[in-house]
Amino acid sequence: TLLSPCMMTCSQTCSRILGLSLSTTALVAAGANVALLFPNWDVTYLLRGLIGRHALLGSGLWGGGFMVLTAATLISLMGWRYGCFSKSGPCQSMLTALFSSGLALLGALICFITSGVALKDGPFCMFDVSSFNQTQTWKYGYPFKDMHNRNYLYDYSLWNSGCLEPSKAVVWHVSFFSTLLCISLLQIFLVVIYFFNSILGLFCSLCEKS
Repeated sequence: TLLSPCMMTCSQTCSRILGLSLSTTALVAAGANVALLFPNWDVTYLLRGLIGRHALLGSGLWGGGFMVLTAATLISLMGWRYGCFSKSGPCQSMLTALFSSGLALLGALICFITSGVALKDGPFCMFDVSSFNQTQTWKYGYPFKDMHNRNYLYDYSLWNSGCLEPSKAVVWHVSFFSTLLCISLLQIFLVVIYFFNSILGLFCSLCEKS
């Protein structure tokens, strides 16, 4: 009987920590996605519509950002037993835990998949297509997408020659999408911990009532 309240307190403390951690990762994800909309912090590319579809999709903003932040807020409220959660029963607590876990997991997965695809396709930039039509021509597109014999992620010689504009487009693209990939992976890990923590909390509350 003495162990159950102690474990309940531990479970609530864990929820507070996980809620704060998820909130932090959500803000980082949103910031990384915003940076992808402004290559080299230049707004003209966005105004001219010269931003890649992966960045414009905004999965770091609404997926790894807003959806995870919403779930993190619910998790924190549950941990602090604030407002309508102050006297919530086991069923309400479990339903809230399932909803917040599902919401955060969905947002993180969307961000993870989008970031992985973005890293695979490469940056959207201006590149030289003269090798295809004999005349020197530049256009915007994905120069590394159909390059099956070389992987730009490992071939650093392509980083400066592949994209002509924006400058350092490859570095910008890889840096922020890698950040989104790692952040979303961390979010998935935290959500899994929270889910098992919620099951532990439910078990303890049932033991306390019995």
